[in-house]
Amino acid sequence: MIPEPGAPVTLGAAPQHRFECSRAGCRDAADSAILWRNPRIHSEDRRKTWLACSAHLETLRGFLAAREFPLEIRSVGDLDD
Repeated sequence: MIPEPGAPVTLGAAPQHRFECSRAGCRDAADSAILWRNPRIHSEDRRKTWLACSAHLETLRGFLAAREFPLEIRSVGDLDD
């Protein structure tokens, strides 16, 4: 079965939340979106997105910041725009 465009990838399990935390092993609802890029391989207009629950926001942000990747933190509500 081919998922509908925009449907979350769940590897066979139904998602519990529309936006789930990207931290390995965490499936809590995400509050924040971290938009980032690796300047060595991504152009200025390319952004990747990780989602974070409140418990993992600093862990994920710190991982990217330690590598000096440009990043921006937004509310997941901003992703629909």
